[in-house]
Amino acid sequence: MLTRRHIRVKVMQCIYALTQSKDDSLEKQEKFLRASIENMYTLYLLLLSLLIEIQDRAKSQLKLSSKKYLANSSDTFPVKEKFAENQLLSQISNNKALRDELLKRKLRNWYLNEEYVKLIYKAILESDIYNDYMNAKERSYENDKKMIIDLFKEVIAPNEKIYAYFEDDKLTWVDDLPIVNTFILKQFKKVKATQSEAFFLPRLLKDEEDMVFAQKLLAKTLLNNAQWEKEIEGKTPNWDKDRIAEIDGILLKMAICELLNFPSIPEKVTINEFLEIAKEYSTPKSSIFINGILDKLVREYKAEGKLKKVGRGLL
Repeated sequence: MLTRRHIRVKVMQCIYALTQSKDDSLEKQEKFLRASIENMYTLYLLLLSLLIEIQDRAKSQLKLSSKKYLANSSDTFPVKEKFAENQLLSQISNNKALRDELLKRKLRNWYLNEEYVKLIYKAILESDIYNDYMNAKERSYENDKKMIIDLFKEVIAPNEKIYAYFEDDKLTWVDDLPIVNTFILKQFKKVKATQSEAFFLPRLLKDEEDMVFAQKLLAKTLLNNAQWEKEIEGKTPNWDKDRIAEIDGILLKMAICELLNFPSIPEKVTINEFLEIAKEYSTPKSSIFINGILDKLVREYKAEGKLKKVGRGLL
């Protein structure tokens, strides 16, 4: 679920939080890093549980409408229970392993904040996606899946009130939400009607090695901060330290740390990864600035024999 780039972003966030709080406790930052990574899985589960709540609401509204004597808009649809019986939503809702995981983690957010379920459900009913789907006579798993993908992409994921709710709950979720939303869309595109329950409970990290990488990158960047600063200063003679954007400084230190301490990661991978992060999280010209410094350092490290890389694809 999480790529190495996402992990690097998490480490960057930890170092930035440390510099802002002036707290030099490495142990505290390591705990924060692990919690921040693990909280991404909670966010993923909450978004799936929101879909469960939306289907439950559709079912309850359908029951209410069947008891009314006056006609409503749903009576004009060929099959008015079509959304309430959406096969992808049912697949998620009937997933016992998923429900057990939600119960184990005590994730009852939408039960306690029902107004968000109502506002999303209302936005769905008012959407062209919903009306086109409900007016179509054909019923199939693929059509049901496409409808949920379109709804998630166009109605649920961009909803500002849901975004604000997650931002208020956990600050790190501001950066996590686009990553998790993208992952969910990829999952929906790949899912099949016969998919096992485990499909919706993917591993957060590929393996424990990814967490080791995260903690090592954090520790070695922080513990050697003075050394990395000297490396940067030597390559920026016309720049006062205070003139370098704070995020740029952090990314440079992390990149230098990775170049010198992770022999299995090719230097091109390290440079490209940090340039992409800079484009997203720093100033428009940051990637050019960072690339120039790292390029000088790599040439220097190679000449001095400091850049010792091993493994496949490194020659």
